[in-house]
Amino acid sequence: MRIGPWTLPNNVLVAPMAGVTDRPFRQLCKKLGAGYAVSEMAASNPRLWDSVKTSRRLNHDGEIDPISVQIAGADPAMMAEAAVFNVNKGARIIDINMGCPAKKVCNLASGSALLRHEDLIKRILDAVVEACAPLGIPVTLKTRTGWDREHKNALRVARIAEDSGIAALTLHGRTRADLYTGEAEYDTMRAVRDEIRIPLIANGDITTPQKARAVLDYTGADAVMIGRAAQGRPWIFREIDHFLRTGAMLVPPSWDEMRNLLLEHLDDHYRFYGEHTGVRSARKHIGWYLEDLPGGPAFCARMNLIEDTRGQWQAVADWFDTMMRDGPHPGTDNAQPLLAA
Repeated sequence: MRIGPWTLPNNVLVAPMAGVTDRPFRQLCKKLGAGYAVSEMAASNPRLWDSVKTSRRLNHDGEIDPISVQIAGADPAMMAEAAVFNVNKGARIIDINMGCPAKKVCNLASGSALLRHEDLIKRILDAVVEACAPLGIPVTLKTRTGWDREHKNALRVARIAEDSGIAALTLHGRTRADLYTGEAEYDTMRAVRDEIRIPLIANGDITTPQKARAVLDYTGADAVMIGRAAQGRPWIFREIDHFLRTGAMLVPPSWDEMRNLLLEHLDDHYRFYGEHTGVRSARKHIGWYLEDLPGGPAFCARMNLIEDTRGQWQAVADWFDTMMRDGPHPGTDNAQPLLAA
C-alpha cells in the first residue's frame, strides 16, 4: 500500500475520529499493528490555530512517520493555507475531510456538506494539491457515498479526486443522512474501485478480521480503515493484519496484556492532556476497554466519580488485578460478572 512516496507497512489503517484519535491513541494503534493513522480533524480557519484544542491536534512529538493530518473547511484558499501550515508543523500527508456528518461541521458547509457542491469540491482539491505539490506532500480525500440516498455521487466525486491529483481516496460506505446507521454500501465501493486507478481505502462496519478480508475481496479496495471498532480494542489492527497475511486468528489478549496496554495508554494520555482534562477525557477510553468485560460497566460507573488521575489509574490497576486473580479469560463466552470491591 502506497500513498505518494510512502510505502505503508500494511493495509490496515486508523480512521480519523474527533475526540478519539489523538496522539496517544494513534501511537498505541501503530504500536499494535496499524500501518497508518490519520489525525483528528484540524480546522482550516487560522483564527483557531492558536487554541488549546488545535495545538494538541498539531502535536506529533515522537509519532511514527508518515504523519497524516486531516483538515476541514469550505474555502479553497484557506484550505490550501491550512495544508501548508500543517506541513510546516510536521505533516507528511494531508487528508481532506469531506465525510464528517456532524451538524456543527456541516452547518459550516464543510465535511460531508460539500457533497452537495461538486464544483466547490474540485476547487478545494485543486487548491490543496497545488499548494502541497511543490513540497512533495501527497493529498488524500475521505468522503461518503453522497448527501443522502437520493443524491449519491461517489463515482463523480471519485473522478474529480483522481483528476485533481488526489493520491488516495477513503470511502465511508454511507451517505451523510445515514450518519452511522444502516449497513455500509460495499457495492458503491466496488463501483468506485472500477472507476479510478488511485488507491481506494474501504471504511465502514469493518469489525473483525474476517469482515476485513471479505470487504477487500468484494470491493477490490487496497486497504481497510478501522474506526469505531478500534475504540477500546486497539489490538484489532494486529488481529486483522495477521489474518490478512496468514488466514489464522490471533489469540485474544490476556488480562495481563490488556491491563498493561490500558495503563500505558492512560500514562501517555495524562501526560498529553494534564490533570484536569486528562482524568475526564480518559473516562471514555476506559469505558470502551471494559464495556464488554464481566463487571466492566459497573466498575466504570464508580470509576467515573474519581476526580484525579492518580486515583483513576490505581482504580483501573486494582480492578484488573482482581480480574486476573478471580476472573475468567476475557475471551471466555460464559464469563460471569465479577465486581471489584
